[in-house]
Amino acid sequence: MAQIKDNQYVGLHDDSHGGMSHLGRIVRDAWTFGLLPETETCAGWSASQMQNLYERVAQAWEPYAHLPSQLPPELRIRHTRIYEEAIARAKALGWDPALDEDD
Repeated sequence: MAQIKDNQYVGLHDDSHGGMSHLGRIVRDAWTFGLLPETETCAGWSASQMQNLYERVAQAWEPYAHLPSQLPPELRIRHTRIYEEAIARAKALGWDPALDEDD
């Protein structure tokens, strides 16, 4: 399944593996840090927009060494909720984390 179609991101809900791709994780992390509302799937975003979002997300993670366990309680709770929902959805769509070629 393609993450990029016609030079645009397909959006979290149409992304490969139920959105468990690298780009899908960027969108979810942006939700975690409040950089995007959880209704924003980034469908139709250009590669440069996704790169900009990646840079903002990476900067937001820096104080926490990119480790969810280092997040303050409010962010850790949000991160856990977002990713638990994502994993359940992806598994229901047939995603198998042992076969994830994105990692």
